[in-house]
Amino acid sequence: MLSEFELIAAIRERLALAGAPRVVPGLIIGSGDDAAASDRAGATVVSVDALVEGVHFRMPPFEPRDVGHKALAVALSDLAAMAAEPREAYVQLGVPEDLPDEGVLEVADGVGALAGACGIAVAGGDVSRAAQLFLAVTVVGEAASADSLVRRAGARAGDLVAVTGELGGAAAALLTLERPELVRALDPVVAERLRRRQLDPQPRLEAALALQRTGARAMIDLSDGLGADAAHLAAASSVAVRIELEALPLQDGVREVAAAAGLDPVDLAAAGGEDYELLVALPPEREEQARAAVERLGLELTVIGAADAGAGAELRSAEGVRPPAGFDQMRRRVRRSSE
Repeated sequence: MLSEFELIAAIRERLALAGAPRVVPGLIIGSGDDAAASDRAGATVVSVDALVEGVHFRMPPFEPRDVGHKALAVALSDLAAMAAEPREAYVQLGVPEDLPDEGVLEVADGVGALAGACGIAVAGGDVSRAAQLFLAVTVVGEAASADSLVRRAGARAGDLVAVTGELGGAAAALLTLERPELVRALDPVVAERLRRRQLDPQPRLEAALALQRTGARAMIDLSDGLGADAAHLAAASSVAVRIELEALPLQDGVREVAAAAGLDPVDLAAAGGEDYELLVALPPEREEQARAAVERLGLELTVIGAADAGAGAELRSAEGVRPPAGFDQMRRRVRRSSE
């Protein structure tokens, strides 16, 4: 087994091999010193997120590389939600005794590959023993000014509420990972796309900047579920957010998995969470411009509701109004999209 400092050196090298840059604009001192240092103008944006084995994932079906990728992806998604450009990440890694050195380095592979794809440096962190595998990731981004950031608090009555991409895929994938017999209802290509949606989420960084440039007033990433996150945006903006469930863009395979599991596919899309798409409020006159900007990135932008005077979030269908639901970090059990 490698010593602490041997492991840190091996992780640093593995990150570089996976594609993570050692230097990014504004970073003066990176990994390898007692602390990192940066020198930037404008607004600095910082977010912290964590993945804990037994709470957010299990191995298997997750592999160490998946854990590394997802830990960084969910943190970067918070920067996307504010239309900030990511610059660097800091990773606190807790290593259980039963995870071999190669498994730790595979975690670094996952972090490094996504860091390289997003052009950010892994500028530091720490490694320690732990009862289970965990990663606490701090990401740092920047914006030209505080005024250019898109917050949860900007929606106004009369705004359209739209979502990027497709919904329900991560929740459906989690079901298939826990109950492999459910994939029998799916084409293999569709099944693999669902699986990657859970194991390999992609933060919508470019889409967020496109939405900011085309007039987004408020934005949030869909981590805890559409219903829960719509309620967060509504509370911050002091408006009511009304979602039309028939308008939700479901990912291919969600309906088939839900039917095989005896569930409503809308529940997977509205309460399952972990899709890491963007829920955005924008003026009606900016809809076409915003849709075109997002489509140029290979994504769809779908209007699924509106903001109105009032409070709270409503999920409406022909059968009536459903209360918003989603994941609560303090529930003492593994995240299950089917609950």
